[in-house]
This record gives sequence, C-alpha cells and structure tokens, in this order.
Amino acid sequence: MDSQNSNTAKFTFLYLLSLVSLAFFAVSVGIILFQLINKNITDIVESYNTRYSIEALRFALSAMIVSAPVYLVSVWQINKSLFSGVLSKDSAIRKWLTYFIVLVTSLIMIGETIGVINNFLNGELTLKFILKSATVLIIAGAIFYYYLRDIKREEVENKKDGLIKIYFYATVIISVIIFIAGIFFVESPMEARARRFDNEVVNRLSMIENAVQQYYTEENKLPESLEMVKEEVDYITENDLRNPITKKIFELKILDAKKYELCTDFQRSNINDSDPYESKDYFASNWEHDAGYQCIEKKVLDNNEKQLMPVRF
Repeated sequence: MDSQNSNTAKFTFLYLLSLVSLAFFAVSVGIILFQLINKNITDIVESYNTRYSIEALRFALSAMIVSAPVYLVSVWQINKSLFSGVLSKDSAIRKWLTYFIVLVTSLIMIGETIGVINNFLNGELTLKFILKSATVLIIAGAIFYYYLRDIKREEVENKKDGLIKIYFYATVIISVIIFIAGIFFVESPMEARARRFDNEVVNRLSMIENAVQQYYTEENKLPESLEMVKEEVDYITENDLRNPITKKIFELKILDAKKYELCTDFQRSNINDSDPYESKDYFASNWEHDAGYQCIEKKVLDNNEKQLMPVRF
C-alpha cells in the first residue's frame, strides 16, 4: 500500500510538472515565433501589442531555456515508467492527468487564437495573421496529436513506440532552431547592461535639463556651471551631476543666451534602436547619442514659448 501511494504521488507530481512546463514551453515558443514575425513584417499602422518587443522576446527565451528541459525530462520519466510497467497504461492518474493536460493546452490555445483574431480584426496585416494562426495551429496540433494518440495506445509495457522517439527528438531540434533564431534578435547581456547604464545617464541628464530650465526661469539667464544649478535647485544632488560609470561630472557648455550642451560618455548608440516603422520613444528621441563622448544640445524656453508647446497625447 505504501509503495502504491508513493507511486501515485510520484506520477501525479511528474504529470503536473510536465503540464506546467509544457504550458510555459508552448507559450514561450509561440511568443518567440510571434516576435520574429513582428520583427520581419512591419506595418506603419500596427498597434502597440502587434509590434516587435525585445522585452517579450527576452522573457520567452528565458522561459524556454528553463521549461524545455524540465518538460522533456518529466515526459521521459513518464514514458520510461510506462515502458517498464511501473506505471500502468490503465492507471487513473495517467488517464485523468493526460486529458487534463489536453484541457489546459486547449484553453491556452483558445486564448492565443482569440488574441490573433482580435489583432486581425483591429487591422493587422493579413500575412501576419496567417503566419500567427499557423503558429498556434501547429503548436496545438502537435501537442494534441501526441497526447491523444498516446492515451489510446493499447500496448505500452515493453513496447517501444516510434512516435515517442520522433516527438522527443523533434521537440529538441525544433526548440534549438527556434532558440537560435530568437537569440539573433536579442541583445547580449553585456549590451543590455550597457543600455541600462546609458538609460541611467539619460535620466540624470534629463533631471539636469529640468533644473537648468528652472534656473533660467528664476534668474533669466543660463547658469555658468552645473555647480550653480546644484546650489539653486533643491532636488539636484552631487550624485545627479555625475556619470554613473565614469564617475565624472557632466559638462555644461554654453552656446548662446538660450542654447547649451550637456556632455558625457555613453556606452552604446541609441540612434538605430527602433525599427523603421516603429514609433520611437519620445523621451529617448530627445537624447539621441552615439557611443563614446557626446554633447547633446538643449535649449531653454521662455514662459510664452512653454505655452505654445504642442500637447502630446
């Protein structure tokens, strides 16, 4: 009885583990393929959720790296137990949890299909709709075919099934291909870290720009140095005036009565970050820069000029 209870707990764990890892695996594969489609087929009128997203691609690759091995190992353990007879083909656990896996997969794929159709009705390109629909159907079809055929097998003990081997190796090969295809469009961890450093630099420069504008509004002239800005504007600290990487003070260069430059070092260029048809981030577009030492020109505004500035929605 203890051995039976132990096996029941073990196989319940394996089936539920395979279910959870399969869900992450299937969804991550779908996201990767969707993002590859979004990356290579662009549309000037596409909505935000149908554009290429490096964050979504990065998350999907991370999920795939973890979920794919877990899923394959758990399925291998289940099939090994079926082959040895430790797990009976007529086991209630096998039948109930296999159909439960099919049910959960169905719900996920129904949700994905609804999203694809909704994007199409919202004006997404027909080609993108066809490719994304095919992606969902292929993923769902492969999962359904494997599990529904597996549960109907008459002989499993000491009976090798070529489908299992094909499914296993095909999953490994396809996963590797999709992962390699996705990794080509994801920046390396070093590039991602450099981007984050530059974003912090831009955040500090933006604070300084606002402080310079405040100084000009109050004094009706540009400050002679950033030290004067720090003394007159309460929210600017010594740390805000330094590049977080080089630790050097940002440079302020006065060009004329209203124009000035803020200069510092950047890790990378952000000029070509966006796709041709992707609307560039408004904040980033005000701080375009190449790698290395760069000076970005800025201009202070009078009160009447502020009132004439266009409102952005």
